[in-house]
Amino acid sequence: MRIPKEPPNIRAIMQEMITDDRAQHLTEVFSQASEVASQRYLPWDEFRWRSAPDGLTPEEWWVATKLARSGMQRPLPLRATDGSRFTYALPDEVLRGIENADKQTSGRIGVPEPVTHDAPTRARYVVNSLIEEAITSSQLEGARTTYKVAKEMIRTGRKPRNKDELMILNNYHAMRRIGEIRSEKLTPATICEIHSIVTEGTLDDPQKAGRLQLPGEERVHVEDNEGNILHVPPPAEDLPQRIEALCRFANGETDNAYVPPVVRAIVLHFMLAYDHPFVDGNGRTARILFYWSMLNQDYWLTEFISISRLIKKANIKYARSFLNSEQDDGDLTYFIICQLSIVQQATTDLYSYLDRKATEMRKLQRSISGLSDRFNHRQVALIQNAIKRQDARYTVVSHAGSHKVAPQTARTDLQELEKQGLLVRVNSGRGFAWLPVKNLHDLLVGQPLK
Repeated sequence: MRIPKEPPNIRAIMQEMITDDRAQHLTEVFSQASEVASQRYLPWDEFRWRSAPDGLTPEEWWVATKLARSGMQRPLPLRATDGSRFTYALPDEVLRGIENADKQTSGRIGVPEPVTHDAPTRARYVVNSLIEEAITSSQLEGARTTYKVAKEMIRTGRKPRNKDELMILNNYHAMRRIGEIRSEKLTPATICEIHSIVTEGTLDDPQKAGRLQLPGEERVHVEDNEGNILHVPPPAEDLPQRIEALCRFANGETDNAYVPPVVRAIVLHFMLAYDHPFVDGNGRTARILFYWSMLNQDYWLTEFISISRLIKKANIKYARSFLNSEQDDGDLTYFIICQLSIVQQATTDLYSYLDRKATEMRKLQRSISGLSDRFNHRQVALIQNAIKRQDARYTVVSHAGSHKVAPQTARTDLQELEKQGLLVRVNSGRGFAWLPVKNLHDLLVGQPLK
């Protein structure tokens, strides 16, 4: 990855202009400040390629831009390694992103009925989302397995065959755990618990799971694929104090300064990655904590989206937004803009998906009308899935996991469908699996059930 070019030192540029007796030109630079305040919030690496106003060099125009932005900067109660405070700004593009997140992920705009009124369908969509986030988040950290294989592992409940699959399963369990503690305050112990779940059985030293790095240990750092060091985190001896401060911030203790909820979640994500407190699994833990923060602040639709899927597609852009924020005096606005765009795209994709699924469900329900009189909602959902996927395999574990019911309830569902001639039972390891019969749709439409 090409490392972004660091921005020039504005103080040095201004001092040079004063030294060269260009006071009048410096006044012209100041006059440009109001002009650039409402323009796109670009980092220097992109900004330097834009055409500067007549009479100004790109560096001088950067000075004018930084002066304009300084009036928008809002300090955070979180500090960089050198002790300086992180800041962020609220330009128009951030305000729009916050408004969209507020409306969409809190469900303040119309949401298809299967999510808001149909509990079984809602539960199924949540499970699907958790599986997708678990897989793509782990793939971001190097897990090498296909989406299809990983999804089959989680749904059927089979044991992971290797470390890559174990990473994915761990991430799935951690996402489920976040759903359970969404109403609780964040503590250092909670962060360590999540990390322990994420890394169980995957570290060279199992004792380091769920434990901050200690003074005297070789400190981890972030490298790109070519071995270039991208980020050096704070010293290990500072970690306990920094994690305490991060938890206070995550719980809303912000020195009486208002921080928009979605911005708080994004900053929490950034800071855990910045502090890099664990020997491994920091990225996965950071993304999971983003979900905790969003759910904790009543952005309930976040449970249905996958941010890692989109981060994976734009991994370079995501990494550069982190570096740009670190390079430019700790201005987190670049990272916030990037993450808001990811949340926006994820929620847009979710609404499109739900609309499509709602339409498919209505069509399918019309074609198999009367089915709900004979089967419960879990069995109907399985039949609908089996009609679309003739290669599907169902087990007690997968059926119970999809609908959050006890194994015995799931077994009864499957056995009844077998009895009705809709599923065929086959041996699978030490247990059984159920497969759809051929031409299931035609059978349901054209023949009476037993």
